Amino acid sequence: MPGFVLLVRERHDGDPAMRLGITVTKKIGNAVVRNRMKRRFRALARAILPTSGITGADHVLIGREGGIERDFALLEAELAKALRKVRKA
Repeated sequence: MPGFVLLVRERHDGDPAMRLGITVTKKIGNAVVRNRMKRRFRALARAILPTSGITGADHVLIGREGGIERDFALLEAELAKALRKVRKA
């Protein structure tokens, strides 16, 4: 099970910008843990969204249990795979 859920919604407003939303609930941990997970998600987005993201869409990453302990390279691979699946659908 990946450390996040990815939601992608096209806006259909003519703006080609990709937007990012990040949410991590209190179920995941205290504020320090949640902020660390958000920082990791922002780093993932900077690395992958410019090349693999969907233009004109909102991308939302929802943190899940165990995402903070996952290896960063594994999270990158999971996000790339999720974006490929979204492109095919």
